[in-house]
Amino acid sequence: MSFDVDVSVLRGDSRIAARFATGPGATVLFGPSGVGKTSILQMVAGLLRPESGHVRVAGETLFDADARIDVRPDRRRIGYVFQEARLFPHMRVAANLRYGQRRGEGDSDGIVAMLGIGHLLDRWPRSLSGGEARRVAIGRALLSGPRVLLLDEPLSSLDRARRGDILDALVAVRDRTGIPILMVTHDPDEAERIATDIVRL
Repeated sequence: MSFDVDVSVLRGDSRIAARFATGPGATVLFGPSGVGKTSILQMVAGLLRPESGHVRVAGETLFDADARIDVRPDRRRIGYVFQEARLFPHMRVAANLRYGQRRGEGDSDGIVAMLGIGHLLDRWPRSLSGGEARRVAIGRALLSGPRVLLLDEPLSSLDRARRGDILDALVAVRDRTGIPILMVTHDPDEAERIATDIVRL
C-alpha cells in the first residue's frame, strides 16, 4: 500500500480531516478550492502536524499520534512540488536539478530525458516559461531520491497546451519510475488523466 492516511486538524474554525488507503500509482485528492486539500498534503509531508491519526507511506509510519511518532519533514524522503516552481533564481537549471540530490541516487540523465528538459540545463529560471519551470521543479524533486512524490496543483495558472505537456510528463513519472504520487487538483480532467485512485473531498 502506498498511502495509508487518517488525519485531522483544526485550522481556524474549520476541521480538516481525511481518511484513505490507496495502492501504487497516482492518488489524487480531488475537490473544490478551500476544502483542505493542500493542508492534507502538508500533513503527509510533515509541514503541518495533525491533531490525531496516522500517516503511513510506502509501508513506513511517518506520523502516529497514539504512538507519539512524528518523523521530521527532512527525514521523510518526500519530494514536494509546490504550486509555484520555487526554483533558486541564482542557479541555472542544471544546478537547481542537482540541489538536494542524494549521493548515488537519481538517474539524472534519465529524468532529464523523461521530462524533456535537456535543452534547458544552461538557462536561468527567470527565462523559463511556467510549464518549463514546473518540469524542472518535478525533476529536482525526483532527483532527491524520494519514496513518494507530492504535487500541489502542479498545473495551476498554465494554459491548456502547457497543462497537456505537464500531464504527459507526470504520466511518464507514474508509469516509468514506480514512485507513488499524491496530487492535489480541483480539475476533473486532470484527475481523470493521472489518477489510479481518486479521493473526493
